[in-house]
Amino acid sequence: MPDRPIAISEAESRVMELLWRQSPQTSEEIVAALLQPTGWHEKTIRTLLSRLLGKGAVIADRDGRRYLYSPTLTREQWQSQESRSLLDRVFGGRLSPLLVHFSSHEKLSAKDVAELRKLLDAIEKKGR
Repeated sequence: MPDRPIAISEAESRVMELLWRQSPQTSEEIVAALLQPTGWHEKTIRTLLSRLLGKGAVIADRDGRRYLYSPTLTREQWQSQESRSLLDRVFGGRLSPLLVHFSSHEKLSAKDVAELRKLLDAIEKKGR
């Protein structure tokens, strides 16, 4: 895992999602996969890839005359960074206000509630 959190924009996350699903990939493969669903220009996609490379979120390994791109940051590491950032920025670093917000503003399914109960039970057991 990188030493420091890597800030990834929403657009950059589309490139990362592609690489998390399958890597390594060439820039041509990345461009081809993102052109139609995003409507972005090839230059935009290559710029996003270059930014991710500069941030250390991806690496490029030479393979003959081309480069193969792979993520250095796992999806789980990114989710953890983003979750922590959201909690800190919006909910003062506390999880309970986040859960209160979602329980009062979003419809939680019976499955969601059961999963939360199971999680809380596991946390309680761990704390004993």
